[in-house]
Amino acid sequence: MRRTDFAVQAGGMDRDTALLIIVTGRDRPGVTSRLSTVLAEHGARIADMEQVVLRGRLVLGIVVHVTGDTGGLQDALFAVTGRAGMQCEIDVVEAKRMDRRDPVDRHHVTMLGMPLRPSAIASVTSAIADLGGNIDRIERLSRYPILSFELLVSGISDGASLKAAVGRAAAEEQVDVAVQRAGLHRRAKRLIVFDVDSTLVDGEVIELLAAHAGCADQVAEITSRAMAGELDFEQSLRQRVALLEGIDESALAHVRQHLRLMPGARTVLRTLSRLGYVTAMVSGGFTQVTDDLAVELGVDHSHANTLEVIDGRLTGRLVGPIVDRAAKAEHLQRIAVEAGIPLSQTVAVGDGANDLDMLGVAGLGIAFNAKPVVREQAEVALNVPFLDAVLFLLGITREEVERADADDPDVDLPAPPPVPLTP
Repeated sequence: MRRTDFAVQAGGMDRDTALLIIVTGRDRPGVTSRLSTVLAEHGARIADMEQVVLRGRLVLGIVVHVTGDTGGLQDALFAVTGRAGMQCEIDVVEAKRMDRRDPVDRHHVTMLGMPLRPSAIASVTSAIADLGGNIDRIERLSRYPILSFELLVSGISDGASLKAAVGRAAAEEQVDVAVQRAGLHRRAKRLIVFDVDSTLVDGEVIELLAAHAGCADQVAEITSRAMAGELDFEQSLRQRVALLEGIDESALAHVRQHLRLMPGARTVLRTLSRLGYVTAMVSGGFTQVTDDLAVELGVDHSHANTLEVIDGRLTGRLVGPIVDRAAKAEHLQRIAVEAGIPLSQTVAVGDGANDLDMLGVAGLGIAFNAKPVVREQAEVALNVPFLDAVLFLLGITREEVERADADDPDVDLPAPPPVPLTP
């Protein structure tokens, strides 16, 4: 006989009853085992179960189906939890079919902040509720250097409306929020492509070179306008490079030695490489700097522009094809094709207008501390100064990263800083 929610048997009217069992208290070994033994002894069938331990306190929820009288089972559950010093609540709930599952629209809503105040959480979750959404699960992704949580939201089919609503709430509270549809595709990302200047490294290489030529202010002004989308990238690049004419080649070595990586850059690359990601750098900067950086960071692919050097001095010209806005997207697509990776399984991270095509073509485009025009058009925007926050958008927790580092004998990391209390 095919089992249903309500069993009607010949000679009687025994019906299935669905019970929601909630057990709370100080966590200790064997709780789940003892409860499961009681359920087995009374012929209960487990339909659903979830558990979380927070600061040593257990919250365990179990939905069971029971045929006939449930009194004996309830008495036994109260007895076993009482002996363990725990609290138990039992409610009759609606019985649902156990042999099929209706498809449900779900989205991951990731919240990140420094700090992430209760008012921000209230604003974002209120926006979800106003759209008729329900929060099925909350998971903490990190406690430091930022606090982040992932909310699994159901009941909202229009992802664009959800993104707009929580985005407005997050902007008012000055926190970051990302909305991604739940599903297998989120776990299948296999290629990540980074911009370099102001993304993998802190600052702009061309501005560091310009300091050697005494034209830092001029170059910075052109760079700012180009990254904001006010100037054509190739034209602005050639203008800036022309100002570098005559600089001694040794300036390139000096800049390489004094580059500062963006906080979290090594962590995100190390972690994703462990997971089998293909990694790439696609930069509007210069191969004389990015090639060595790619080797240092273990990046699989690196593409950038090349400065012309004659007799030990920069000529103020470039050689070879220009890596501009269109070329960045083309490099991402080509790397994906060569690696046999669908575009839906790619991630791109950048900050400037010349990254927009690359962010748009990737399965997930992330604007990192980006210019306003980029934040507005990118699928996801991060405004925290830690590049490894990208991992949280992929559902990877800080604890998982730290455990992998602890298990790797080749990684020598300092002790993590103390976790500050959230105001």
